[in-house]
Amino acid sequence: MSAKGHTAVPASHYDRHPRTNRQHRTITQPRVRGSPAGEGVVDCIVVAALDDLVRPGEYPRSSRYDPAWLVSLDMGPHPLWLLEDLSRDLDLRPGMRVLDLGSGMGASSVFLAREFGVEVFAADLWVSPDAAAAVFADAGVGDRVHAVRAEAHALPFPRDHFDAIISIDAYEYFGTADSYLAYITQFLKPGGQLAIATPGMTREIRDLGAIPQHIKACVGWEAIAWHTAEWWRFQWEVTELVTVAAARLQADGWHDWLLWARACLDHGSGDRDAIEKVIAMLEADNGEFLSFVLATARKNRISKSHYPSGNTR
Repeated sequence: MSAKGHTAVPASHYDRHPRTNRQHRTITQPRVRGSPAGEGVVDCIVVAALDDLVRPGEYPRSSRYDPAWLVSLDMGPHPLWLLEDLSRDLDLRPGMRVLDLGSGMGASSVFLAREFGVEVFAADLWVSPDAAAAVFADAGVGDRVHAVRAEAHALPFPRDHFDAIISIDAYEYFGTADSYLAYITQFLKPGGQLAIATPGMTREIRDLGAIPQHIKACVGWEAIAWHTAEWWRFQWEVTELVTVAAARLQADGWHDWLLWARACLDHGSGDRDAIEKVIAMLEADNGEFLSFVLATARKNRISKSHYPSGNTR
C-alpha cells in the first residue's frame, strides 16, 4: 500500500511538512455574555486554523495534503481523515479498480489513487465530470481517476466490475433503504469490499423517541438516516449478501467534524450560516450522540437468485 512511485504533484497542494511551510493563524475570539458594556462571562472560542487540520500523529497520510486545498473542495467533514481511518479496515492494493461513490469534488479519489495506487471511478451526481477531472489533472492523477456523473440508483457499470466500493459521507443519502445493499453489491466482484464512512449515532433515534433538538435544529428530519454502528452491522449481515469485517463508531469523530467545520468557517467560501449551525450542533452535542460510523464488508459468493428482480443488470 506504499505511495512510492506515484506521480508527483504541485507542492502547493500536497506534501506539506508538519513543521515547515505552515500557515500559523490561530484566532481567539472573545464572546461576551452580559451587559452591552461588556460585563459578564467571557467565553474564549478558539477558531480552528488550517494548522488544526494537520495532525500527523493521528492521520499521517492526510497530513501530507495542503489543508487549504482540502477546504477549497469542501462538501462535508474532512474526507481524508475519514478515508484514512476507514482504510485501516481495508485491503487496497495497486491496480485494483475502486468506485468512489458520492465523490464530491474528488479529494477522496485523489487520495485513493495517490496513496494506494488504485484505479478510481469517481461517481457523483452534483459535481460535473469536467470540474472533477480538472481537480484530478491538477493533482497528477488524471490517468488513474475517471470522473463520472451518476445517480446512486442508476449506476452505469457492469456487474462484478469493482474490487472495492467506497463511500465517504454520502451513503446516508441513498444507502439506508433495505434493498440498496443488494443493488450496490452487484457491482462488486465476489469477495470485493464495500466500505462507508457515514454520520453516526451513539444511540438509535428510534430508541430516543425523537431527534435531539440540537441535531434537529441543524439537519431536521435528515438525521433519521444516521444510525449506530450496531445498526449498520445488523442491516448488512442479516442479508447474507456480505460478511461484515468491521462496524465501529469513531471515538472522537464529532471532534474531528468540529475542527473541520471551524476551519471551513475561518478559511472556506461555503454557506456561513449552514457552517455555523453545524458548529453549534457539535458544540452542544460534545460527543453525547454524534460521531461517524466506519463500516466495511466483503461480498459473499452467492447466486443471482439472491438478488431481487428488477435490480439485476
